[in-house]
Amino acid sequence: MFLGGDLGGTKTLLALADGDGRIRRQQRYASAEYGDFADMLADFLAGERGLRAACFGLAGPTDGRTAQLTYLPWRLAADDLGRRFAIARVMLVNDFAAAANGLPHVAPENLLTLQSGDPDAAAPRLLIGPGTGLGVAGLLPEGNRYRVVAGEGGHFGFAPQTPEESELSRWLLRENGRATAEDVLSGPGLARIYRFLGGPPTPPEAIGAAIGRGDDPLALAARQIWLRCLGGFAGDLALHWLARGGVYLAGGVAARLLPAADCAPLLEAFHAKREHAGLMPAMPLHLVTDQELGLKGALALAADAPCLP
Repeated sequence: MFLGGDLGGTKTLLALADGDGRIRRQQRYASAEYGDFADMLADFLAGERGLRAACFGLAGPTDGRTAQLTYLPWRLAADDLGRRFAIARVMLVNDFAAAANGLPHVAPENLLTLQSGDPDAAAPRLLIGPGTGLGVAGLLPEGNRYRVVAGEGGHFGFAPQTPEESELSRWLLRENGRATAEDVLSGPGLARIYRFLGGPPTPPEAIGAAIGRGDDPLALAARQIWLRCLGGFAGDLALHWLARGGVYLAGGVAARLLPAADCAPLLEAFHAKREHAGLMPAMPLHLVTDQELGLKGALALAADAPCLP
């Protein structure tokens, strides 16, 4: 049996799978209800011992053996978890390294193409995921598989491209002292845009519900700004990686906002790259709606099956 986990600031998914990759048991937890990850894991495993391997994808930087989540007080040590729960091999990876390894396991019905482009199988791919934070990972072709390169690209400085976005950037500077892409392109970022437009402090879930109903002009305006900023950020990173293999948008917020939205602002900002605008139509752009992407990737890594094309 293998253990996989997708540890985020809002939710954590844990699953046990057999050697054939079939999930035998799975559970979702509200992350904030546990002061320590080991207590959550003890609840999930319920005394089960002798697992062959575990991989935990987590929202924060890691050296592979220890990690501190960015938006939770959890600090993980692979060796300690292995000893306490009798797991032979424990890996800690960035949550978007795990998600990137989940891409080969996405069913076609969970992939929405926003731009077909001209895909090049020998070119890099790029995964971007707005959720509680903003995750980024690159996938570089290496033989018959991809080497995943994860990082903290969500903490790049926010790059406004319109007068309204410049005003938003100045507002964020006054609020935080530094304006990052994650300050905008996340669930909390959507709530910040809503406040910037004059709305009261409102949870992202409530703004999303208002967008779904279509009864709050400020929420709809916030979505437009959010989509445009996402398109600009994705296009910038696509240029950085020359991601002719495809740009994949994932994360809970994107999956909720994009399918029912007019994505024209996103695509316009994605293409608006001045002298390099001609490169952008060739970049395939997809939305991944599979909310278990990170969990599937963590299970693949636990089973020692890294990312394949």
